[in-house]
Amino acid sequence: MFQTKLSKVNPTHFKFNLSKCEFPEQNASCTVMNKEDEMAINTAVEWLKKGEAIGIPTETVYGLAANALNATAVSKIFTAKNRPQDNPLIVHISSIDMLKSLLPDQIIPPIYLPIIHKYWPGPLTIILPTTASIIPPSVTCGHTTVGIRFPSHPVARCLIERCGFPLAAPSANSSGKPSPTLASHVLDDLQGRIPFILDAGACDVGVESTVLDGLRQPPAILRPGGLTYEALRNEMKGLQVYRKHFVDKELEMAPTTPGMKYRHYSPEAMVILIEHKNSTRDSAFNVKFDTVWKQQLTHIQQQGVRVSKVGFLRTTEEGRDHVWESTNLLDNGVQSISLQMGRQGHPEEIARGMFKGLRELDSRSVDIIFVEGISEDREGMAVMNRLRKAASKTIEI
Repeated sequence: MFQTKLSKVNPTHFKFNLSKCEFPEQNASCTVMNKEDEMAINTAVEWLKKGEAIGIPTETVYGLAANALNATAVSKIFTAKNRPQDNPLIVHISSIDMLKSLLPDQIIPPIYLPIIHKYWPGPLTIILPTTASIIPPSVTCGHTTVGIRFPSHPVARCLIERCGFPLAAPSANSSGKPSPTLASHVLDDLQGRIPFILDAGACDVGVESTVLDGLRQPPAILRPGGLTYEALRNEMKGLQVYRKHFVDKELEMAPTTPGMKYRHYSPEAMVILIEHKNSTRDSAFNVKFDTVWKQQLTHIQQQGVRVSKVGFLRTTEEGRDHVWESTNLLDNGVQSISLQMGRQGHPEEIARGMFKGLRELDSRSVDIIFVEGISEDREGMAVMNRLRKAASKTIEI
């Protein structure tokens, strides 16, 4: 057991100097402009070089990071999270030079070059070939491929650069729980299990990275995330999305990337997702939503389940004031807490509010959470992917 220390850092104090090469942005070097932030980074590097796992900020969600080339260090990720051993990890890099060092022939598959130039660093993981002599099998779960990401968060980039080795880093939560978008979420789940957390405030994206497999024919998004399908399909002809355009049972049983096999993102409370049958929201949706959740609550209570508090995750109509929280006492004496994830038509806001809302309602000890589904346009695809995995029950109206 550790006495977990949390150290604050300011992302604006991290500056990057472009290099003179084929990848000037991707091979940029970091300068830390503040002494306290420099000390925090140095402490994080010390823990990682000792072979420990620590909490780090990224633009997507907070990660639980360890030296990706050290099997003993990687094992501490699985132990701290209680993560299934057959759920592979994503490796995080800080330069194209580091990426090439992880490839068997040090050659980047040509299909990825336009994507790397345009979208790295950023919330995109790409599937690449590897061997057990380069990356430990505990990272890849024995596959001949590995997911690699170049985070855009300045603190994560700087930390990996200072370490000089790549970091394996799944989300920094207890396995199966909602992903952490604040350092306090990491502390809630992993206090005592890890020695150190870098706190850089709220994550900008709020959902995990998109996982792209360009080695498949046709190429496929295996996990929707922070980079949208709409953006990637313009770069890759015939791009498909797993479970939307195709399914692969063998891949699901032996996944090459996280988020495919196990139930994820679930709070302690029962989650009931109420979504539109059609992609467009009609004017009667709110009335239908209210009818359905009341029916579900009555049905659950009639089964003898005691319900004292319910939570709602809703969206705000365009043009109305965005109020994070409202509370009410229902006719049957049940307390309700309603949180607003973001504005309708702004899935990037909803993505930032989704995990935060699930965790907030869980911390308030609600018995049931009723969640409003959204359109799968843009970041909405990632939002709905996570909500469907979190839900105990999904109802279409």
